[in-house]
Amino acid sequence: MAELHPVVQNALETSGLSHEVMECDPDLADTAAFCAAYGIPLENSGNTIVVASKRDPKTYSACLVTATQRLDVNKKVRKLMGVPKVSFAGPEETTALTGMELGGVTLLGLPPEWPIFVDDTIRSLDYVILGGGNRSSKLRMAPDALEAIPGLEFVTGLALEAAD
Repeated sequence: MAELHPVVQNALETSGLSHEVMECDPDLADTAAFCAAYGIPLENSGNTIVVASKRDPKTYSACLVTATQRLDVNKKVRKLMGVPKVSFAGPEETTALTGMELGGVTLLGLPPEWPIFVDDTIRSLDYVILGGGNRSSKLRMAPDALEAIPGLEFVTGLALEAAD
């Protein structure tokens, strides 16, 4: 049975969010490989992206878009965060801040002061796949269950369709 990252497991137990845990080969945790190996459509695979302000003191947010979208970081996220400039947090910074492995970063168990922005189109899905905090598990959840995550806001126009 797949084991979630302890901080993610704790967040799920605390919140009571309905979910299904999926086992994942760590070598297949990255989105494209996971979807191909496990038969998950890219449009149902959620990517959690950590965004940082460029000026000190740094502020952070987490954003969720699907694998078929790209985050509108320089316009929409910057405006939502209320800062002049933002960038994607680097891999080492993301791991240090969240304690989670790349390929498994998720919306659950993040620092409580972080706002969480989710592209509104995710609401139309019958399910979304999220990271389990590590590379060996994923979460399958109904999008409406996400509403119970503290600090989460559904945002229209957070993402743009990914270029081919």
